[in-house]
Amino acid sequence: QVQLVESGGGLVQNGGSLRLSCAASGRTFSRYAMGWFRQAPGKEREFVAAISTNGGATYYADSVKGRFTISRDNAKNTHYLQMNSLKPEDTAVYYCAARYGFTSTRDDYNYWGQGTQVTVSS
Repeated sequence: QVQLVESGGGLVQNGGSLRLSCAASGRTFSRYAMGWFRQAPGKEREFVAAISTNGGATYYADSVKGRFTISRDNAKNTHYLQMNSLKPEDTAVYYCAARYGFTSTRDDYNYWGQGTQVTVSS
Protein backbone atom coordinates (compact mmCIF):
# COMPACT_ATOMS: atom_id res chain seq x y z
CA GLN A 1 0.00 0.00 0.00
CA VAL A 2 1.25 3.46 -0.93
CA GLN A 3 -0.21 6.71 0.29
CA LEU A 4 0.50 9.90 -1.62
CA VAL A 5 0.18 13.46 -0.39
CA GLU A 6 0.58 16.43 -2.75
CA SER A 7 1.55 19.93 -1.75
CA GLY A 8 2.66 23.15 -3.40
CA GLY A 9 -0.42 24.17 -5.33
CA GLY A 10 -1.80 27.68 -5.27
CA LEU A 11 -2.58 30.82 -7.21
CA VAL A 12 0.03 32.25 -9.56
CA GLN A 13 0.04 34.85 -12.31
CA ASN A 14 0.42 34.09 -15.99
CA GLY A 15 4.09 33.31 -16.65
CA GLY A 16 4.83 32.41 -13.06
CA SER A 17 6.21 29.23 -11.51
CA LEU A 18 5.17 26.66 -8.93
CA ARG A 19 6.72 23.46 -7.65
CA LEU A 20 4.47 20.60 -6.66
CA SER A 21 5.66 17.91 -4.30
CA CYS A 22 4.31 14.43 -3.73
CA ALA A 23 5.36 12.59 -0.60
CA ALA A 24 4.89 8.82 -0.55
CA SER A 25 4.61 6.45 2.36
CA GLY A 26 6.19 3.02 2.42
CA ARG A 27 9.67 1.58 2.02
CA THR A 28 9.44 0.55 -1.62
CA PHE A 29 9.10 3.97 -3.23
CA SER A 30 12.00 3.25 -5.55
CA ARG A 31 10.05 0.39 -7.15
CA TYR A 32 7.27 2.68 -8.32
CA ALA A 33 7.14 4.78 -11.41
CA MET A 34 5.59 8.14 -10.57
CA GLY A 35 3.36 10.42 -12.55
CA TRP A 36 1.42 13.65 -12.54
CA PHE A 37 -2.03 14.08 -14.02
CA ARG A 38 -4.42 17.02 -14.03
CA GLN A 39 -8.12 17.64 -14.38
CA ALA A 40 -9.64 20.95 -15.34
CA PRO A 41 -13.32 21.75 -14.70
CA GLY A 42 -15.54 19.98 -17.19
CA LYS A 43 -12.66 18.02 -18.69
CA GLU A 44 -11.29 14.53 -18.33
CA ARG A 45 -8.18 13.83 -16.34
CA GLU A 46 -5.10 14.02 -18.54
CA PHE A 47 -1.50 12.91 -18.36
CA VAL A 48 1.09 15.58 -17.56
CA ALA A 49 4.42 13.89 -16.80
CA ALA A 50 5.95 10.63 -15.61
CA ILE A 51 9.29 9.41 -14.34
CA SER A 52 10.78 5.95 -14.16
CA THR A 53 11.71 4.18 -10.94
CA ASN A 54 15.33 5.37 -10.95
CA GLY A 55 14.62 8.72 -12.58
CA GLY A 56 16.48 7.78 -15.72
CA ALA A 57 13.54 8.28 -18.04
CA THR A 58 10.97 11.05 -18.12
CA TYR A 59 7.90 11.62 -20.26
CA TYR A 60 5.81 14.72 -20.86
CA ALA A 61 2.58 15.73 -22.48
CA ASP A 62 3.19 17.92 -25.52
CA SER A 63 1.32 20.77 -23.85
CA VAL A 64 3.88 21.04 -21.03
CA LYS A 65 7.08 19.94 -22.73
CA GLY A 66 9.84 22.51 -22.20
CA ARG A 67 7.97 24.21 -19.36
CA PHE A 68 7.51 21.46 -16.75
CA THR A 69 10.14 19.20 -15.22
CA ILE A 70 9.48 16.04 -13.24
CA SER A 71 12.06 14.71 -10.82
CA ARG A 72 12.32 12.40 -7.83
CA ASP A 73 14.37 11.87 -4.72
CA ASN A 74 14.13 8.23 -3.71
CA ALA A 75 15.98 8.90 -0.45
CA LYS A 76 13.15 11.24 0.56
CA ASN A 77 10.28 9.20 -0.93
CA THR A 78 9.25 12.32 -2.81
CA HIS A 79 8.81 13.39 -6.38
CA TYR A 80 8.32 16.84 -7.81
CA LEU A 81 6.83 18.77 -10.67
CA GLN A 82 8.52 22.07 -11.40
CA MET A 83 6.16 24.20 -13.46
CA ASN A 84 7.52 27.27 -15.23
CA SER A 85 5.96 29.71 -17.69
CA LEU A 86 2.53 28.81 -16.40
CA LYS A 87 -0.49 29.67 -18.52
CA PRO A 88 -4.17 30.06 -17.62
CA GLU A 89 -4.88 26.80 -19.46
CA ASP A 90 -2.69 25.00 -16.91
CA THR A 91 -5.35 25.69 -14.28
CA ALA A 92 -6.51 22.35 -12.89
CA VAL A 93 -6.40 20.01 -9.95
CA TYR A 94 -3.08 18.19 -10.13
CA TYR A 95 -2.81 14.59 -8.96
CA CYS A 96 0.29 12.57 -8.30
CA ALA A 97 0.19 8.85 -8.92
CA ALA A 98 2.30 5.75 -8.35
CA ARG A 99 2.57 2.69 -10.55
CA TYR A 100 4.48 -0.43 -9.61
CA GLY A 101 7.11 -1.25 -12.18
CA PHE A 102 7.03 0.22 -15.66
CA THR A 103 6.38 3.88 -16.34
CA SER A 104 3.12 4.72 -18.05
CA THR A 105 1.57 7.75 -19.68
CA ARG A 106 -1.89 6.25 -19.40
CA ASP A 107 -4.44 6.43 -16.61
CA ASP A 108 -3.45 3.01 -15.22
CA TYR A 109 -1.65 3.92 -12.02
CA ASN A 110 -2.26 1.95 -8.84
CA TYR A 111 -2.29 4.75 -6.28
CA TRP A 112 -3.43 8.36 -6.38
CA GLY A 113 -3.09 11.42 -4.20
CA GLN A 114 -5.98 13.63 -3.19
CA GLY A 115 -5.04 16.41 -5.59
CA THR A 116 -3.85 19.98 -5.25
CA GLN A 117 -5.36 23.00 -6.97
CA VAL A 118 -3.25 25.08 -9.33
CA THR A 119 -4.81 28.31 -10.57
CA VAL A 120 -3.08 30.56 -13.10
CA SER A 121 -4.57 34.02 -13.46
CA SER A 122 -4.45 35.89 -16.74
